Amino acid sequence: MLTLHFAPMSRAVRTLWLLEELGLPYELNQMAFHPKDLKSDAHRARHPLGRVPVLEDDDITLWESGAITEYILDRHKNGGLKPAVDAPEYPAYLQWLHYCEGMVMPPVNTIVVHTLLLPEDRRDATVLGQAQRLLTKALAPIDDALAGKEYLIGNFSAADTMLGHAAIMSNRLGCVPDEMANLKSYVARLEARPAFKKADSVGK
Repeated sequence: MLTLHFAPMSRAVRTLWLLEELGLPYELNQMAFHPKDLKSDAHRARHPLGRVPVLEDDDITLWESGAITEYILDRHKNGGLKPAVDAPEYPAYLQWLHYCEGMVMPPVNTIVVHTLLLPEDRRDATVLGQAQRLLTKALAPIDDALAGKEYLIGNFSAADTMLGHAAIMSNRLGCVPDEMANLKSYVARLEARPAFKKADSVGK
């Protein structure tokens, strides 16, 4: 049985979303998005930095969301959410799967820190503005790629649970401009999926 260590409003939502899309059985250890849970000795024994998600599968422990996504697909159930290596969609799938953490989430992290996590007297408006501009630039290629498509590679895939989650977060932070109509519509489609709704509602 897979065990997911989870806190709401974190990257763990994307892992829970994937499990729900695939219909895989799992146990959920729900924690508060707060140091009392995440920095506890028990959780630091699972993740050295005290973060989520953490996936346990018998004696295997993984704590990087992209690696967890690939592990679940390859070890447990492809479920049509990963194209075959020789499929024409495979290169784009790989690109968007990794574009999430490589280009979109770094500025998202900075924005969250300087709007939500830091006390007001420690927030830096210059740093925040730079991160917002960088995020808008990083989102533009996604908006372009979605022209004429419902999902990143055509059909829904695990790239959408990864990068789509980052796009949803970006939109909720007010960083998807209205002129990115393809991306706005994409976010709405993702938020309407029952598996996302279930994952997103846990702990709220």
